[in-house]
Amino acid sequence: MRIILYLGKGGVGKTTISAATAARSAALGKRTLVVSTDLAHSLADCFQTTLTNEPQQLAPNLYAQEVNVLDEMRRGWGKLQEKMANALRKQGMDDVIAEELALVPGMDEIVSLVNIYRNAQQGNFEVVVIDAAPTGETVRLLSMPDTFQWYVNRISGLQSVQNALSFARPFIKKVLPSTEIMTEVQRLSERVQILREVLSNPDISSYRPVVNPERMVIKEALRAETYLALFGYPIDSVMCNRVLQPGTYQDAFMQEMFQSQEKLRTFIHDTFSPLPVWEAPYYPREILGVDALTQLAQEIFGEEDPTRVFHRGPVQEIVRQGESYVLRLPLPHIEMNKVVMTKKGDEIIIEIGNFKREITLPSVLAHQEATRARLANNALEIHFTAPAEASDKSA
Repeated sequence: MRIILYLGKGGVGKTTISAATAARSAALGKRTLVVSTDLAHSLADCFQTTLTNEPQQLAPNLYAQEVNVLDEMRRGWGKLQEKMANALRKQGMDDVIAEELALVPGMDEIVSLVNIYRNAQQGNFEVVVIDAAPTGETVRLLSMPDTFQWYVNRISGLQSVQNALSFARPFIKKVLPSTEIMTEVQRLSERVQILREVLSNPDISSYRPVVNPERMVIKEALRAETYLALFGYPIDSVMCNRVLQPGTYQDAFMQEMFQSQEKLRTFIHDTFSPLPVWEAPYYPREILGVDALTQLAQEIFGEEDPTRVFHRGPVQEIVRQGESYVLRLPLPHIEMNKVVMTKKGDEIIIEIGNFKREITLPSVLAHQEATRARLANNALEIHFTAPAEASDKSA
């Protein structure tokens, strides 16, 4: 199975590019599902049809779906939410407050991702193309599996403490979910863990920022590339949409616009290198319907299969240097003063802007000190050395 996710600033043409990629994939004989995760769906408009929360066939091998977050919340979280709310009411909490607190932050994102993966498996789809929401919402969507796992691990840790400290059990029990709730949470956690592995597997998943030849749009795409790298999500190419084609423009406005685009096109190719950059021409009309979208994909990709992996970049790695270790995390387009790092036990927390990632360190690094960090060759390098006391003992 292949999962391709298009993301970028609102209005850059993600929906059209996603739909075109899916239409071309289906034309190549691959059973394909295109999904919109944006709250303001426009995928149905692009195909000139109506879509629901379930995959709907539009053409041979082509299916489309607009995820309804509220429906998915009721289906995937409703029973568990009710159990949690009841548990809170038993503690004397007001009904309305109990209902609100039973809604775990980010659960809508988790449920949406689980829904997409479930439909992909149940429908035996070879390709899933995701028309994602604007960049900030999409990065939050993709960060939720890590965040959810972090909270589940913390709660599970408290459960272990409760089991070990029998004398404290009556006190801890009051602040912990019931065994029934924890079983449900653990079951969901296992599904999320599998999903996380799928989303970060470069053989399965690819992320493609969509840009226009505009400076603000390009800057947001560069930030998106940094955030995706932070969470280990593989980008395999960049889509440059609405590119004016060379021509003898008589109008001064069009001449200036073309010249401006040419400079920014060069900047896009240079800045995102070595990622391949695909270009979609600027049309004087809307691209609507399966046939028009298939034609657009052929103009973009030519004879190439748009579902193949176009680039494989560096991944997170640990390198030994003498008696010390270096954790190398690819982080393009970032300055050192924008990175905040904290090491707590066997975790290192990295913050960039509004997003952070908790990385569980392997045992070889868990008891070492993070002594310095630097940016080198589009990667964050964190150096670890054994604590002074440990070094003295080994000597």
